[in-house]
Amino acid sequence: MTYVVLDVCIMCKHTDCVEVCPVDCFYEGENTLVINPDECIDCGVCEPECPIEAIVPDSDERAEEFLEMNREYSEQWPVITTKKDALPTAEEYRDKENKFEKYFSKEPGEGD
Repeated sequence: MTYVVLDVCIMCKHTDCVEVCPVDCFYEGENTLVINPDECIDCGVCEPECPIEAIVPDSDERAEEFLEMNREYSEQWPVITTKKDALPTAEEYRDKENKFEKYFSKEPGEGD
């Protein structure tokens, strides 16, 4: 089992979760984070840290759609282990729907 970052994170990119991860399995894109499902040890400490509930276990029905996206981009983007400020658009985009189709960027973030 693993945890998955949903499209809820897109355009928000809160990073509270990365500091608590014991195995450093978060990776940073330009406007979102992903979890490497092969590195995640299913400890669950990241889930309650997300202020917008963008992290769910892969058993959650919403996770299926984003599991492979997390896998694919965690292999391309840099690791992130240090908390940074959320994106300036975080509050404005917090409750927007269908963010993957509308706003997802394939570009990598800066990482640590």
